[in-house]
Amino acid sequence: MTAGGGGGEDIGKRLAVLIDADNARAAVIEAVLEEVARFGEAIVRRIYGDFTSPESASWKKLLNKFSIKPMQQFAYTVGKNATDSTMIIDAMDLLYTRRFDGFCLVTSDSDFTGLAVRLREEGLLVYGFGEEKTPAAFRNACHKFLFTEVLRTAARREESAAEAEEPRQQREAERPEAGHPLIPADFLMEALDRSVDESGWTQLGTFGSYLQKIQPDFDTRLYGYKKLSDLVRGCPSLFDVDEREAPSGNRTVVYVRAREDD
Repeated sequence: MTAGGGGGEDIGKRLAVLIDADNARAAVIEAVLEEVARFGEAIVRRIYGDFTSPESASWKKLLNKFSIKPMQQFAYTVGKNATDSTMIIDAMDLLYTRRFDGFCLVTSDSDFTGLAVRLREEGLLVYGFGEEKTPAAFRNACHKFLFTEVLRTAARREESAAEAEEPRQQREAERPEAGHPLIPADFLMEALDRSVDESGWTQLGTFGSYLQKIQPDFDTRLYGYKKLSDLVRGCPSLFDVDEREAPSGNRTVVYVRAREDD
């Protein structure tokens, strides 16, 4: 898998999307489903919660629009979350059908850490979607974890660009916008060091895979770059970038190494 937004995923994967209505915001679901489409096809889309409660009103109008099946779970006891148990049981039932390549868990609740670990043990891909407050235990239990705040920001940016209809004059990566955190140089160099060959170079896709293995919630969009290729090109003080012709001769492959001083 590649790190950050844009391309590189296997669109042939059969996925089950399970949404915890108690710990996810309705406003992010469109962006989440668009991201899921990068990873594969959402064969199952289910949401779990008590849809008789006033808090669920924001979800009701979206269920038909996005073909999400509501799984009603009444709150039998105050202070106890029956939704979690229902979603976990349903996930295991779906697991044993052996029809899926992976699961997308939309929640910010660490109670689903055990479920993510169990799914991984069965050899399935696990994609997590949650807010930045999501505990590290759940984030790290996923193969890839995406912050919903990033997805919403990216979606708004793309909408604004489409409305403005401004043609792109160049393919160069945009510099990070003000307000983004600093590039985690030490982490990037650690992953790069693990992925390079004897020559000191590595393919961009290999580099991205190491980034994801070390830190599943790494996302280039947090730092103002749409894709990993944009980030490495936008950080010339850290990386040297080289485009080489693939053996097939019909495309180019991006290689990257640590910046060498002139």
